[in-house]
Amino acid sequence: MKTAFYTLGCKLNQSESEALVSSFDNRGFLVTKASDHADLYIVNSCTVTTKAEQKTRRMIRKFARENPDSIVLVTGCYAQVEPDELSKLDKNVFIVSMDRKHTLLNLPDAILEGESHGLSLLEAVSDFLSVSESQIIKDKDRFNFDTSSFSDHARAYLKIQDGCNNSCAYCRVTIARGNSVSLSLDKVVSRALNLEAAGYREVILTGVNITDYKDPGNERNRLPALIIALTSSLKTVRIRLSSLEPDMIDRDLAQAVSHKSVVPHFHIPIQSGSNSILEKINRHYTAERVEEAVKLLRKAKYDPFVAADLIIGLPGESQEDFEDSFNLVKTLKLSQLHLFPYSPRPGTALFLAKNRVPERVTKERIARVNKLTSGLNKSYLERWIGREVEVVLEKYIESSSKACLASTNLNFWSGLSENYLHVSLKGLDNDISYRGRLVKCRIDNIENGIKCEFIRFL
Repeated sequence: MKTAFYTLGCKLNQSESEALVSSFDNRGFLVTKASDHADLYIVNSCTVTTKAEQKTRRMIRKFARENPDSIVLVTGCYAQVEPDELSKLDKNVFIVSMDRKHTLLNLPDAILEGESHGLSLLEAVSDFLSVSESQIIKDKDRFNFDTSSFSDHARAYLKIQDGCNNSCAYCRVTIARGNSVSLSLDKVVSRALNLEAAGYREVILTGVNITDYKDPGNERNRLPALIIALTSSLKTVRIRLSSLEPDMIDRDLAQAVSHKSVVPHFHIPIQSGSNSILEKINRHYTAERVEEAVKLLRKAKYDPFVAADLIIGLPGESQEDFEDSFNLVKTLKLSQLHLFPYSPRPGTALFLAKNRVPERVTKERIARVNKLTSGLNKSYLERWIGREVEVVLEKYIESSSKACLASTNLNFWSGLSENYLHVSLKGLDNDISYRGRLVKCRIDNIENGIKCEFIRFL
């Protein structure tokens, strides 16, 4: 039986999908590409923006209509907040709420058991869904997505937290995922050690808001304590942190991330540089606090890659508010910026706001910030020409053209450096055992991509 997965959204969604893929793969199912025909499709949806929802609906329709005899299961945040809308897309579409998402880990066994009793795939899935719907979710169930095998990634994801206690006026995720919960410190360390034993050289700590991490056994153990426990236990693994809320970046966290095993890459959702807008959207910090947070991180690490999220066109954003955001980006000298036009989300405080910024103005502002950040990104990359970096090898790329195939010089490994540079690396053979290995290399140039020269394996 062929099963395909399609995932949208954050690293947390990717992490949970990887655990589902592992569950099906370990039970003998053939996991194929989403672009291929499959008997069962599992769509892990996102509700962060209107665009993400549109893409989710488009892919659901595509899978359902091009494969009318297949089953399309939809889970994730969008499925949680709009189940009726998605279930109406086609007759072979079924919804699995976020509250029951973890039960999908048991679906392979349910299908196999159903087959042994002569049930069709539809009958087996229908029975499974009716049973799972009667189960009561517990906080610990959200951390059942545990795997030491990642088919789509050379790096490992480790879910340490879920949900969010913030009530940001533009965000729908907290509605979908509920209140903040955390995995115990001991279990995080144990799972990280399992990933190390499996051969992974990088572990990415994921969650909706990992800076709100609290060990349920001792809530005084926050994210800094967890990082210290991990760096004290792991010997060969480097640790990467997902998004960090600026108001939670303090001296304790900066001290913890200064450890050599924590990579110099930080992502901060600043959302706006205007204090008045930040207050309106219920963000619990000021632009000055963001500056302080970035300074702490730059003191902790040598020339780290600092990325951020920024929303343009939030309701009530005046030209002065926009200039504050523009100037903050300029002051911070960000390595990368993820720009989002404001997207009204149903159920949020801003959904019915009337003082909307015209779409034309939003586009003009985005273009202006894009020009600024392109220059900042280039400046960061230029500083690293000639420097050595440590890269996790991810995929061997071979040219499909006959002319290129005649020259092995045009084939290369792609990989990710500790400071989040996506590089191409020549000089290594297409040996599948290299995937996931850590190598030392030197950045040669940044023209048409970042190119590295191999030095040695680590």
